[in-house]
Amino acid sequence: MLDAQVKRGFLEMCVLAALYRRESYGYKIIKDLSCCIEISESTLYPILRRLESSGSLNVYSEEHNGRLRKMYRITEAGRCNARDFLKSRAMVDSMYDFMEEEIGDE
Repeated sequence: MLDAQVKRGFLEMCVLAALYRRESYGYKIIKDLSCCIEISESTLYPILRRLESSGSLNVYSEEHNGRLRKMYRITEAGRCNARDFLKSRAMVDSMYDFMEEEIGDE
């Protein structure tokens, strides 16, 4: 089972990746991520608030069909965090290879 902190960090990076090329709103982010992970509204919105408070996202409202929709845009700090996470992939891959070699198929 994944440690809660690791899972939370991974989900935050998935959200940043979903916003990397274009701004979006909550429901669309959930739809975009559904191809690779399952995430609910009750999980997504606290992540969005944390990313906003850490400076990784900007939030603004936009009118859509007569209602206000909260839109999320990645900041440069958020882009740096996402790129740094990708750079750490090589380290994770190396650790996985080592562990697989040592532990094997017990």
